[in-house]
Amino acid sequence: MILTINRRKYEVNVEEDMPLLWVLRDELGITGPKYGCGIAFCGACTVHIDGEPIRSCSMPVGDVDGEITTIEEQDSSNSINAVKQAWLDHQVAQCGYCQGGQMMTAASLLNENPNPSDRDIDDAMSANLCRCGTYPRIREAIKSAAKTVRGA
Repeated sequence: MILTINRRKYEVNVEEDMPLLWVLRDELGITGPKYGCGIAFCGACTVHIDGEPIRSCSMPVGDVDGEITTIEEQDSSNSINAVKQAWLDHQVAQCGYCQGGQMMTAASLLNENPNPSDRDIDDAMSANLCRCGTYPRIREAIKSAAKTVRGA
């Protein structure tokens, strides 16, 4: 099967019920999405399919219909990179394990709502867990990235 990931095509020969996360990490060496809980609860494995955040740990690769974007995306014109820079500016990461998934969810939020309120941010990010408790810095980084996305 052919997958488009970060604007590049990959051919993979795997069972269709293999979770997308395993294809990304084990077959293709794309290690930004992390294995956290394996039941789509923590968000460490979040990637985008056609811009929508999905949990790659529970998505069978045979069900993928669209372009996959991971935290490794390098297109400077999108919200993912605004979020990456904001994460650095606000020194969000502690252990860093969940941060790729956090950033992918934040980028999706900004694609839908480039001027989110605190409540919008909290609602969007509530399904991504961080054991280090970096939530206040995540919120500030999202506000900062929102300004960049809006061109403010």
